[in-house]
Amino acid sequence: MTTVTGTNELALIDRYWRAANYLSVGQIYLMENPLLREPLKPEHIKPRLLGHWGTTPGLNFIYAHLNRIIRQRDRDLLYVCGPGHGGPGMVANSWLEGSYSEIYPHVSEDEEGMQRLFKQFSFPGGIPSHAAPETPGSINEGGELGYSLSHAFGAAFDNPELVVPCVIGDGEAETGPLAASWHGIKFLNAQRDGAVLPILHLNGYKIANPTLLGRSSDEDLQQLFSGYGYTPLFVSGHEPLAMHQQMATALDTAFDIIADIQHQARSGNATDAVPRWPMIILRSPKGWTGPREVDGKKVEGFWRAHQVPVSACREDDGHRQILEQWLRSYQPQELFEPSGALAPELRALAPKGNKRMGATPYANGGRLRRKLITPDIHDFALETGQPGSTQGQATEQFGRYLSAVFQKNLDNFRLFGPDETASNRLSPVFDVTSRTWMEPIKDYDEQLSRDGRVMEILSEHQCQGWLEGYLLTGRHGLFNCYEAFIHIVDSMFNQHAKWLKVTRKLGWRQPISSLNYLLSSHVWRQDHNGYSHQDPGFIDHVANKKADIVRIYLPPDANTLLWVGDHCLRTWDRINVIVAGKQPSPQWLDIESAISHCQAGMGIWNWASCEGEPDVVMACAGDVPTMETLAAVDLLKGYLPELRIRVVNVVDLLALQTQEQHPHGKAEEEFDALFTTDKPVIFAFHGYPSLVHRLTYQRNNHGNFHVHGFNEEGTTTTPFDMTVLNELDRYHLAQSAIWHVPGLADRHPELLDDLQERIAEHHRYVREHGEDVPEVRNWVWGG
Repeated sequence: MTTVTGTNELALIDRYWRAANYLSVGQIYLMENPLLREPLKPEHIKPRLLGHWGTTPGLNFIYAHLNRIIRQRDRDLLYVCGPGHGGPGMVANSWLEGSYSEIYPHVSEDEEGMQRLFKQFSFPGGIPSHAAPETPGSINEGGELGYSLSHAFGAAFDNPELVVPCVIGDGEAETGPLAASWHGIKFLNAQRDGAVLPILHLNGYKIANPTLLGRSSDEDLQQLFSGYGYTPLFVSGHEPLAMHQQMATALDTAFDIIADIQHQARSGNATDAVPRWPMIILRSPKGWTGPREVDGKKVEGFWRAHQVPVSACREDDGHRQILEQWLRSYQPQELFEPSGALAPELRALAPKGNKRMGATPYANGGRLRRKLITPDIHDFALETGQPGSTQGQATEQFGRYLSAVFQKNLDNFRLFGPDETASNRLSPVFDVTSRTWMEPIKDYDEQLSRDGRVMEILSEHQCQGWLEGYLLTGRHGLFNCYEAFIHIVDSMFNQHAKWLKVTRKLGWRQPISSLNYLLSSHVWRQDHNGYSHQDPGFIDHVANKKADIVRIYLPPDANTLLWVGDHCLRTWDRINVIVAGKQPSPQWLDIESAISHCQAGMGIWNWASCEGEPDVVMACAGDVPTMETLAAVDLLKGYLPELRIRVVNVVDLLALQTQEQHPHGKAEEEFDALFTTDKPVIFAFHGYPSLVHRLTYQRNNHGNFHVHGFNEEGTTTTPFDMTVLNELDRYHLAQSAIWHVPGLADRHPELLDDLQERIAEHHRYVREHGEDVPEVRNWVWGG
């Protein structure tokens, strides 16, 4: 359906583009006199000039042309704005189409509203300079570069009617996450998914340097992106009229290709080859239509246009004159009515209702979110018998639960992970689905399918970005990863947490499904990989965020993981981190006990504890720390039958905080009832010990907390030796209890000597035989 765009229509699009550019410049500079009814005065200009002009005219150019595509083809488009601080353009265009004023009525479609639009931008108490959560139509936080294209693909998965034009700045294109995200087309199924149209915007410069792709020749770019599997379409130049004609032609060609690919796939005529999806490479000057020079120095088409091209407009009459000439070059009297409203013939260029890119429900995914259908966890529970007498693999059991989730949610749930689904023992999902794979499949390949729903790519950035895009457009998912390497997405986690925090305050943003992490292959069971794979610090990073956004769970066995996983998948507007081991380990709680324990967040394990007031509290959080704590209790009972021990297990880590610090925080009386107000607490913790101290520093008994955890001691060794190296093992825990119960060490020095000898024996044995001492193996496997 190639469309011929006439000269008159292109002239209207050019006026619309000029209007968006005018509003963009006004946001950066002005706080008064929005329609230039009088010559610019110093007091009309903001005292602090903040914002980014360089990328904005290109973004406005693309937006204006996509409006035509929507009107003429009746397509649903989600505009993903990758260039970092392109906020002026996104805000300007949503105001022009009317969606901004519908959400923010005080920023009305008239002169008064325009003045407010200008003043609020990068102004105290106003809006950010990037495409933030406050920006209608945005799902990509523009403050950090690299994630736009992975967000775009995540949005397109399972949205067959959606096309996602994704603008990628040439600075952003230099980031590692973006460089890997071009491969998204190899996971995009044209039969069931939407389409992504990458638009690589080359304006040649970053903040102070040329860009790599901007300096590349068209021939090199053709070869690069053809090699990735795309059909590149080039739009290049400076003169607006010629550029408008090129862009209209390129977009019509791109949407014809998309329509043909989807028609072939959905009519059953698709080939086995990955379709050659279109992309557009747009070359335009940085700071296009802005000042050519300022103070004799090149601005347009150079890095000086990146932020604020004319800076001293309050103090310098010459600079202020340049700004006024720049603003008047757009001829605002031809664009806006005397009232300040957009001219009717230009307003007619914008789509209507939810077709407007600032009003699309795809950019406000909570409007589209369907409830996840989950099975009954009782159907997947492990029979445990006496606590510790049964072995089981927590993540394998959870994989059986996830397989049922897949069956009940055929287009509403996906599992993401960097080639680790099987490694993390979630293989039961492959009984009902496969890995998504659009490239050729060999007859000996296993668990690959074009309609698979497990998304595996060896890039944590892509897994996170795809999942975020999937969630932000209304669906549900889970990201499983090795614990040590989830740090790769620390910054992406940061941005999503900030997004959720801001959206909580925006009544028009509807809640989206929670971002759920399952971290397995954790620090204590990296038997063969060694020190490089041993780092439990992601939960420290997570705990820094706003309390109402984050949750951290450390289920000690399979049945507790079932409850925690089911609970997390059914939440919204949260980031849930679950840390659970994949190796066979003792099972402690039957399903009903597990449910009760997890709902409480932490509790006394009465079957392992004395009645009444204890002499010492042996606390634990995490599967291996729980096992070592109970082994230490076993030792202590053999040494000192009269010693009164209480075992407290913590599943919901942030419940250690006070109620004032976290919504899940235990009330003071409850906390004291568990941990006492004056008894020693020997706390075996999955991660770095300092985190427990951080979480409990306001508690009455904090001074008696003695935390054992990962102390950055690791190597290639046995699982038990890892705990010994970090003094988290049963011997060190028992020693700690004897040391800290008043008078006990003085009365029983021989016990400390015996424990020290056991530690020494362990070191000798494991380094000679390559396995743990028999008594450890017998306890672990024998219950």
